[in-house]
Amino acid sequence: MLSTWSARRSLVASVATLATGLFISLGTAMIANPVIGRSIPPTWWSWPVMAVTALLSGLLFATYVREPGAVPAESQVNRRGAMGGALSFFAVGCPVCNKVALLLLGSAGAVQWFAPIQPYLGIAGIALLAWALRTRLAGERSCPITVPGPGPA
Repeated sequence: MLSTWSARRSLVASVATLATGLFISLGTAMIANPVIGRSIPPTWWSWPVMAVTALLSGLLFATYVREPGAVPAESQVNRRGAMGGALSFFAVGCPVCNKVALLLLGSAGAVQWFAPIQPYLGIAGIALLAWALRTRLAGERSCPITVPGPGPA
């Protein structure tokens, strides 16, 4: 299905993948930057989670780009993709830099209780993104929209 995408849609997927990767890695200070600091260095699994999240998000974003010559279809925004991206963001972030975890658990609790569940948040986020992408692609294959030709006058 992806091999049939137009160059425009492929370009959007590439740009969205790059933008998502930069947003996550800069926003969680996986890539050091002067705006956001990180108390605990990223784990080894943070990089693959970020990369897969960026790729799936870029592909999912591109499914909302209409192909040239296609008839606009009624589109229902799938919230699974947004939830998957958010879970992945929290998964790769610094456990003591997460204000919600810090307020609820304190710094020791964030390291002791929140940090161990972060890999599971990453897996859940990737699963939700994959599910959303699969749903969008299946909808494109199973429900092609045809324009009826002019009928008898």
